[in-house]
Amino acid sequence: MANLADENKFFADVCKNFDSAAQFTNHPEGLLNQIKACNSVYRFQFPIRRGNGFEVIDAWRVEHSHHMSPTKGGIRYSEMVNEDEVMALAALMTYKCAIVNVPFGGAKGGIKINTKQYSVAELETITRRYTTELIKKNFIGPGIDVPAPDYGSGEREMSWIADTYMTMNPGQLDALGCVTGKPIALHGIRGRKEATGRGVAYAVRECVDVAEDMAKIGLKAGLGDKRVVVQGLGNVGYHSAKFLAEFGATIVGLCEYEGAIYNANGLNVDEVFAHRKNTGSILGFPGATDFRNSMEGLEQECDIIVPAALENQFTELNIRNIKAKIIAEGANGPTTPEAEVIFTEMGGIIIPDMYCNAGGVTVSYFEWLKNLSHVAFGRMENRYAANSNANLIATLENLTGKTILPEHRLMIVKGASEMELVNSGLEDTMIHSYHEIRETLKVKPGTETLRTAAFVNSIDKIAVSYMNLGVWP
Repeated sequence: MANLADENKFFADVCKNFDSAAQFTNHPEGLLNQIKACNSVYRFQFPIRRGNGFEVIDAWRVEHSHHMSPTKGGIRYSEMVNEDEVMALAALMTYKCAIVNVPFGGAKGGIKINTKQYSVAELETITRRYTTELIKKNFIGPGIDVPAPDYGSGEREMSWIADTYMTMNPGQLDALGCVTGKPIALHGIRGRKEATGRGVAYAVRECVDVAEDMAKIGLKAGLGDKRVVVQGLGNVGYHSAKFLAEFGATIVGLCEYEGAIYNANGLNVDEVFAHRKNTGSILGFPGATDFRNSMEGLEQECDIIVPAALENQFTELNIRNIKAKIIAEGANGPTTPEAEVIFTEMGGIIIPDMYCNAGGVTVSYFEWLKNLSHVAFGRMENRYAANSNANLIATLENLTGKTILPEHRLMIVKGASEMELVNSGLEDTMIHSYHEIRETLKVKPGTETLRTAAFVNSIDKIAVSYMNLGVWP
């Protein structure tokens, strides 16, 4: 049985980080308490029919902050989910959105089930019933609260939510904006599935490109010589590893619940993924060393670790065994506050979750905008841009008498697709936000870590929102 004290620690950890940063702001205590508190916690139960009987499902939806509308956050399907975890994740969503300048308040949902123990029909029933409960209490809507995928959920579940919401709100023009992470056929957005992992890769790249910061921890600038261990081969972990490799890093270790593999010369992520699909395990991959204990994989020689699984992976009990100089938090809350203090004293850098994994909510914001505008990005200007560029090239060729090679012509002439626009917007967001955090770290003595600086930025932005709304004098 899980320890109750451990179950109720995650939100306290988030608040502890908040309090550490709040001392570097000038806001009154009452306003800080308002920002920190969860505004609405909806816990409910509902029955589903299983076989000849019924089962009661525990579920939650937490809206942490209403300083911006709508609130935004994923729905976690896990037998380990509890109220404290959902509250903590909702709070992190609030701060995350503020850090990357996405105009949402934070929210989160949870359904306490092990998805592997239910049929597709039963999962659909659970998802639709969960959505119905949210509708009844006004906890979902394009201008109210917009869910998204999280651990254990994906495009399929989001399509069920959208369909249920539209069925119960006939004629609502913006109904599809009630949820993001939908399939393209239901007006989702290209690039959403890989957005969180791509954002992690952008965050790591920005961090290691600052030569001054790398020199302090004994590393060279750039990803070219960096060895990376990734924990988790789910959506976030897989895409983090894939894009980091594309940017020049070497993936030397991969960790999953069944164990870990390590090869100092590098691993091909797609080949490992295929091996696991065929055998059911990453263990036994040709050329790699196996570790039955997954945590052993995190303790191998590397420069960067990307924890992309669940919270509390690094604690004061194991952080000293970590040889990496940088932890890039792809998951939410993988490092406890106590472990972060130790790792910082060891000379390491932690790229905090509330910034590092913000790619998902950033692209969800783009999807929400697409649903409200009822037009895909690039649809109106793509062909016009391509024709304008073609005319420009033709003019240059006529003036110079020189011909541009066909492969170069294709690169210049084409207009931007939705995927390219989404990736461009995500990249710009992650770059701007990182340097905004780093600037705060430089100008506010005592902040010491990127997480504290990120919290300071977030608190300042949210405080301004409350004051502009007239909620606070």
